[in-house]
Amino acid sequence: MRKDDGYRNYLVPMVVEQTSRGERAFDIYSRLLKERIVFLGTPVDDQVANLIVAQLLHLESEDPEKDISLYINSPGGMVYAGMAIYDTMQYIKPDVSTMCVGMAMSMGAILLCGGAKGKRYALPNAKVMIHQGSAGFQGTPADIEIHAKEVLSLRRRMAEIIAHHTGQPYEQVEKDIDRDRFMDPGDAKAYGIIDDVIASRTAIESLPGSLPEGEPARLAEAEDGALPEPQA
Repeated sequence: MRKDDGYRNYLVPMVVEQTSRGERAFDIYSRLLKERIVFLGTPVDDQVANLIVAQLLHLESEDPEKDISLYINSPGGMVYAGMAIYDTMQYIKPDVSTMCVGMAMSMGAILLCGGAKGKRYALPNAKVMIHQGSAGFQGTPADIEIHAKEVLSLRRRMAEIIAHHTGQPYEQVEKDIDRDRFMDPGDAKAYGIIDDVIASRTAIESLPGSLPEGEPARLAEAEDGALPEPQA
């Protein structure tokens, strides 16, 4: 078993609903899907990407005009798999609103900033991190050179995506992803990765380009966007 496979073994809660035909049970993720909520709560790999892509395509087929909410709590993962999710988010007709709960790091941060403009959010204690991709190779020197060129190409593409969605200069993004750069929600908002920091479901009507009804509302922030200092 791979080191990161443990999360797949957790018991998935079931939700029981009363219908005209009696009781019907859904796993919690299927129940959220009915509300057009997709949850990414794992590292990103091929299997996870396939599931997320399938859910996005399904929700588009159900209603191409209604927003989809993508909740992200992920440390990142495989770049190719993450790009499959990112490209699908851009491809489908519905706006994909993104919300960071917990963490959105590496590829998770790219998915977070790749949400629809004005509809990218984070909870107050979430953490965002951007950096360049990494990889290890073995084989002949010629093979290693080929793979190294591909890693550099992926780094450039990741920097281009972040620059496009944040409005930051490409050169600045290249500099920032050279090492791990961690951001609090206020920093992520200032950088352009998210549009708002939110904490509750109240006053949602006051948000321009707000999430669908029932989604969280904006955190009342200081004018400088700073968050309160944590207390021990």
